Amino acid sequence: MPPVFGNNQLKEIIKLRKTLHSYPELSGNEEQTAGRIKSFIKESNPDKIIEGLGGFGIAAVYNSGKPGPSVLLRADLDALPIDEVNGFSHRSQYQDVSHKCGHDGHMAILAGVSTMLKSIRPSEGRVILLFQPEEENGQGAAKVISDPKFEAIRPDYAFALHNLPGYEKNAVVFKEGPFASASTGMIMDLQGRSSHAAHPEQGNSPVHIMTELMQGLMHIPQSESGFHDFVLLTIIHARLGEVAFGTNPGKALLMATLRSYFDEDMAIMKNKAVQLINKLQKKHGINCDISYTEEFPATINNPRVTEIIQQAISRSGAKSIHIEKPFRWSEDFGHFTAEYPGALFGIGAGKDHASLHNHDYDFPDEILETGVNMFIHIADQLVKLNKNV
Repeated sequence: MPPVFGNNQLKEIIKLRKTLHSYPELSGNEEQTAGRIKSFIKESNPDKIIEGLGGFGIAAVYNSGKPGPSVLLRADLDALPIDEVNGFSHRSQYQDVSHKCGHDGHMAILAGVSTMLKSIRPSEGRVILLFQPEEENGQGAAKVISDPKFEAIRPDYAFALHNLPGYEKNAVVFKEGPFASASTGMIMDLQGRSSHAAHPEQGNSPVHIMTELMQGLMHIPQSESGFHDFVLLTIIHARLGEVAFGTNPGKALLMATLRSYFDEDMAIMKNKAVQLINKLQKKHGINCDISYTEEFPATINNPRVTEIIQQAISRSGAKSIHIEKPFRWSEDFGHFTAEYPGALFGIGAGKDHASLHNHDYDFPDEILETGVNMFIHIADQLVKLNKNV
């Protein structure tokens, strides 16, 4: 049984968590955050520190020197473009940037694991602590995996956690199969022909194709044709022309977010959207350029690896909550679960806690210890499993 996480260690990571909260950085700009993490984890004497993974990613490797499983534990570095309204002393020092998804807490948990590994190196194999950049824009995990430096730390198993407001504090939330949804942003750039507002017949405004597109796109999830499970399409932005009362517009922009529990359904939904766009382009004589952004694959938890999480819950003494349906939000950890046996689990942040991405959200320090203990028990269970194989 791994040793208990101590009070002094807890105080250290609470202090680190609040420092990280005070100095947040957006996706792709996490240089100072990575520097603070490096300074902290160096104290635990890892066998290797790899920097510049997929951008500002950083990994600490703890090697037993013996054959065994390589277990990757991952946290995310980046913050959100949201202004902080909280008045506590560790509030964000930067306007319109703050940790409103709890990545400061996720990093602190992984830093807490490093303090444990200082005194209890894995008895077999390796434990790799990965602090990943650019989770919020869906690009970081793929960049890390494709980075040549990642070859040295390719894992046998990969795990991550996320704090979950709305669930009992310190309860561990798990599910096999799809855990978090696939999502992507779809951008439709409509190009018609402008004219004087007094003579709209001399132009070709995209107003009609735009309104038909909005109605048709929102109808796609309701068609149920060919889908295996939940799908959702949300129109999130629409702009027609400019504020010019003498001009009949010739341009429009339409944006939508597509979500699904499975990547296969995402592909079907995209295809249906493109078919609709092609049909309406011909009907209205309007050109539409399509592009995608913030593409997240579905996070699919390996059933066998999910059993390891259940065993870790039992050994840690935490309350467990098994959910039936995946979460609708997305996590780019899905890139890891697509490549390696892995799983994402949640830790309840409190039933009445402020929701993720709310401007008054703050990570609850009371759940840090549960996160550390879960990761330590997971790594320990995998070593025991390897011995029994």
